[in-house]
Amino acid sequence: MIKEAIYHRPTDHFAYPSGKGELHIRLRTKKQDASSVTLLHGDPYEIEDGVWQFAETEMKKTGNDSLFDYWLAAVSPPYRRLRYGFKISDGRETVIYGEQGFADKAPEDVAFYFAIPYLHESTLFEPPEWVKDTVWLQIFPERFANGDKGNDPEGTLEWGSAEPEVDNFFGGDLQGIIEKIDYLKDLGINGIYLTPIFKAYSNHKYDTIDYFEIDPSFGTKDTLKELVVACHRNGIRVMLDAVFNHSGYYFPPFQDVLENGAESRYKDWFHIWDFPVVTEPKPNYDTFGFFPSMPKLNTDNPEIADYLMNVGRYWLEEFNIDGWRLDVANEVSPAFWRRFHAELKGIKPDLYILGEIWHDSMPWLRGDQFDAVMNYPFTTNVLNLFAKETMTPKSFAEEMTRVLNMYPANVNSVAFNLVGSHDTPRVLTECGGDIDKVKQIFTLMLTFNGTPCIYYGDEIGLEGKLDPGCRKCMEWNPARQNRELRDHIKKLIALRKEMPILANSGELFLLPHNEDDPCLAYMRAGSGKMAAIVLNTSSNSVEYELPRQYTGSRVRDLLAGEKAKVQQSSDSSVRLPGRGIAILELEHE
Repeated sequence: MIKEAIYHRPTDHFAYPSGKGELHIRLRTKKQDASSVTLLHGDPYEIEDGVWQFAETEMKKTGNDSLFDYWLAAVSPPYRRLRYGFKISDGRETVIYGEQGFADKAPEDVAFYFAIPYLHESTLFEPPEWVKDTVWLQIFPERFANGDKGNDPEGTLEWGSAEPEVDNFFGGDLQGIIEKIDYLKDLGINGIYLTPIFKAYSNHKYDTIDYFEIDPSFGTKDTLKELVVACHRNGIRVMLDAVFNHSGYYFPPFQDVLENGAESRYKDWFHIWDFPVVTEPKPNYDTFGFFPSMPKLNTDNPEIADYLMNVGRYWLEEFNIDGWRLDVANEVSPAFWRRFHAELKGIKPDLYILGEIWHDSMPWLRGDQFDAVMNYPFTTNVLNLFAKETMTPKSFAEEMTRVLNMYPANVNSVAFNLVGSHDTPRVLTECGGDIDKVKQIFTLMLTFNGTPCIYYGDEIGLEGKLDPGCRKCMEWNPARQNRELRDHIKKLIALRKEMPILANSGELFLLPHNEDDPCLAYMRAGSGKMAAIVLNTSSNSVEYELPRQYTGSRVRDLLAGEKAKVQQSSDSSVRLPGRGIAILELEHE
C-alpha cells in the first residue's frame, strides 16, 4: 500500500457539514491501490476503561482522477462532535490512518484520531436554494439590444453594421433588455447576469467612474428599477457586476490624486508607490494587470472599504437585485469580502455572491465570503474534450472528478458553469463552426452539477474570436439565427426543469471509461429516478452499452428526434451517430 498517497484533513472539502445534521468525510488514496475503506467514528467522550468506543461505516468510492481514488461517507454525530479515522485495506495489508499517522490496529487512545470538536450551525455552508434551479444568460448590455436610441452615445453605429472593436458603440441599453424579456422566458432563462452598468468610459464598463450612477448610455435608475420589477414578475433573477479591485482612470478620487499628489485626501485609497503619480512609461502605482487606466483600490483602507460597502448595500436595498458578480475577486482583501458577505447577507439572506476566480478557490468558499466562483476549470475541460479534441472521455472524467473533489458537494451545487463569456472566444468559434459539437457542450453543461450560464448569442450560433470579437451585437433576425441550436438548448432547459435530477436534486457520477472509449457517459440519480447521459465524441457511429448495474427494465429517450436510437436487450444499449447525444430515463419495474 502506498501510504504517502493517503491524505485527509478535518476541514474544507475533506470534512464538512452538509445540512440535516450530516457530516461528509472524504479520503484520498492512490488510484487502484485500496480495495476498501471503512470509517471508524464515535463521540470523543465515549470511553470505557480507557478505550475509545467507535462504530464502523463503509466508505463509498466516488471516483478517481489520473492519480487518486476518492472515498466518501456521511455520518450524523448525535452530539455534534466526532473523532474518526480510517481503516484502509488493499487485500493484502490493512492499516489504520488518523491524525497521528498510521497504525497496524485501531489505537485505544482517542487522541490518535482526527477531530471535529463541534458542528456549529454557523459553519454550515448554505448557498441560496434558488440558484440550484437557475439557468443564466450573461448579457453584455452594450451589445444585447438597443431599446432607446435617445441615450445613444455620440458616434453610435447602426446595430450590427460593423465588427466589434475595443472603442466602438452600438447603443445597447437596459430598455433593450426589458423589451426582450419574452425572448428570455421563451428560451427558459430564469436568471440574467449583466456585466457592469455603472458610469464608465469604455463600452465594457469595467473602468468605473461613478459607482452610484447608471451609465447614461444604458438608461436611468428608473429604467433599472423597471427592469428588475419586470424580471421578477416573470420569474427571472437579476445579478449585477461590481469592480471593487480597481477603479477607472476617471474615478474622481483618482483624479484628485493625480492633481494633488501626496496632499490628496484619497492617496491611501490606492497603492501609490511614490509621488508625483505618473502613467508613462509605466505607472508608479498598482493596477489591474499593467493597465494604467485601471488603478488598483486599497481595500484594506477603512475609507475606501466603507465606500465600496455602501455601493454594495445601495444597489441591493434600492433596486432589490438578487446577486453580485465580483470582478477580479481573488485580488481584493479577504477581510473586505468577509465584511461584504456579513453585511449584505444580513440585508438579503438569499443573495447570491459570485466571485471571478480562475483557479483553486477553496479559501473563498468556506461560507464567509462567496457562494460560488466562476467554474473555469469546467470550461477548460469541456472545451478540451469537445472543441479542441485534446482530451479523451476518460481523461475528461478523471479531470472532472478531480474538480468535483476540490470542493464540498454543497459548493458544487451552485458552481457557476460557463463555456463562454465576454472574456473568451465564442463557443462556436472554439468548435470550428461545428454545431454538433456545440450541441454536445450545452447538453453536458445543462445536465451537470452547478448553475449553468449561457453567454448571450451563443444559443443562436454567434461567432467571434477573443475580445473584442466575442462581443458582437446580438442577432435578432430569426432568418440569421441558428434555430436548430436554439431549439436544442430550449429543449434541454425544459428537460432540466421537468426532471430535476438533471439539475441539482440528483446525484452525479461519471461512469468508468477505458482509454479508447469514444463516448462520455454519466448518471444522474435521485428520488427513485435515474437518467444516463451519453455523448459520442467521435465522428463515427457507435453503440454504447450501459453497465449492467445501471440498466433499467424500460428505457425512455428524453431527446426523441435527436438521431440516437435506443436498443432494448438484456442489457440496455444505445446506438449513436457521430457526435450523437442520448439522454435516457431508466425505469425499473
